[in-house]
Amino acid sequence: MLRTFFATLAFMSRLPVPYRWSQGLEVDQYSRGIVVFPWVGMVLGAIAAAVFVLLAPWCGTPLAALFYVLALALLTGGFHLDGLADTCDGLFSARTREKMLDIMRDSRLGTHGGLGLIFVLVAKVLVVNELAVRGVSMWPVLILASVVGRSAVVLLMYRQRYARDNGLGNIFIGKISLSQTVITLLTGAVLFFLLLPGAGLLAWFITTLAIALIGHAIRRTLRGQTGDTLGAAIELGEVIFLLALL
Repeated sequence: MLRTFFATLAFMSRLPVPYRWSQGLEVDQYSRGIVVFPWVGMVLGAIAAAVFVLLAPWCGTPLAALFYVLALALLTGGFHLDGLADTCDGLFSARTREKMLDIMRDSRLGTHGGLGLIFVLVAKVLVVNELAVRGVSMWPVLILASVVGRSAVVLLMYRQRYARDNGLGNIFIGKISLSQTVITLLTGAVLFFLLLPGAGLLAWFITTLAIALIGHAIRRTLRGQTGDTLGAAIELGEVIFLLALL
């Protein structure tokens, strides 16, 4: 399990994970790593939360919130943000399904993708600052913000169809079992129960439901999911969770 965790951490982040820690795990076996997605989110969230907590007394909560968001983007290499931008470009293009998928594969940033990025990044900074101003305990909130999307995203994998013929998303989409789905969701719920009971659990439920609905809408439009839509779900999950705490 540790090998799977480190392989998944290396796959989903830019952290320098030594190759020997994940050696022997083939790419087509990465679907096993879905059950550790919440733990990967916890590691990334803890690092980014530390940035906020350390900087807030020195430069104030607005700038600390900005550097928190920057830290998350750097930790993931903009992996999920890229998926969000591509998904926005494709889905809001008002084209045919095939054209949407072609647009999503295009590496160039379009108007809708740019607007989506601006909205999500600005929303994160503003909501994190507002929560801090209201006196919310930021350590668990910022850690769990990175957990919720990475646990709920399993709903866009289980019993889903991959919308393309090939791509990174094909590692997970349609390859996740019911037991893996339940374990992933329960892990997220338990972490919320331990770190932020009460309002945190309610926000977890709202976010998980919202991601399920977003996934359903995407499935109806694209007749499946892609790696880009998984990244978009993770990013939107963070924003929805933070908003649900207001």
